[in-house]
Amino acid sequence: MVSVDKKQLLKRVDEALDDVRPHLAVDGGNVEVVDITDDFVVQIKWLGNCQACKMSSMTLKAGIEQTLKTQVPEVVGVVAINPFQS
Repeated sequence: MVSVDKKQLLKRVDEALDDVRPHLAVDGGNVEVVDITDDFVVQIKWLGNCQACKMSSMTLKAGIEQTLKTQVPEVVGVVAINPFQS
């Protein structure tokens, strides 16, 4: 595995999420980085209205994951630790 400073990686991920946050905020939501696994999967937590939004899974893949993979190439995926449950 490539040696990566986790603290620096978390900072880069959080900065990349700043591109997505305004779109989430329009609907009263936000996202928080919980951790990055050893295999470079970012774990996020939905906040605000995103916690109950039925579109969260699409936002996760089409918005957040794509943004992170583009801006932080080390990231291989994103998972929500509190996904929407109907």
